[in-house]
Amino acid sequence: MNYKVDETNWKILKQLQENARISMSDLSKQVGLSAPAVVERIKKMEDLGIIRGYYTQLSYIKTGYQLKAIITLKVFMGRLKPFLEKVTEFREVINCFRITGNENIIMEVVLNNQKHLETFIDQLISYGETKTHIVLSNKVENAPILPPYQADN
Repeated sequence: MNYKVDETNWKILKQLQENARISMSDLSKQVGLSAPAVVERIKKMEDLGIIRGYYTQLSYIKTGYQLKAIITLKVFMGRLKPFLEKVTEFREVINCFRITGNENIIMEVVLNNQKHLETFIDQLISYGETKTHIVLSNKVENAPILPPYQADN
């Protein structure tokens, strides 16, 4: 089914990305539609998987973690499938992507301290070669997805 994410839908999506708890009344005012029309559009985009969910974003530091790291993994031959089955069990992993390039995997992880990082890396080395990057600060976080760029022909 082809569903057009039109300009009005993009306005709705922008507002929801900025504040998923916005009231339908306020959202309808922002986009210039009635609340029932906005609800109908949101429901349609949820059903089609355009809107995949709503979530609460936590501060890793205020929840007790001291480190955030990006770890890449160059998986050993024959170890990709076992790793992909195991990665969901690692409580440290908050995001994991299978990627192209020399490394196969990139993970975003949160850790208690340097010792926790060392222990976690020790668990990974049976799957492949790791590279670790400690996050110092975050300059862009969960930026909204905007309409695709349209180059002039």
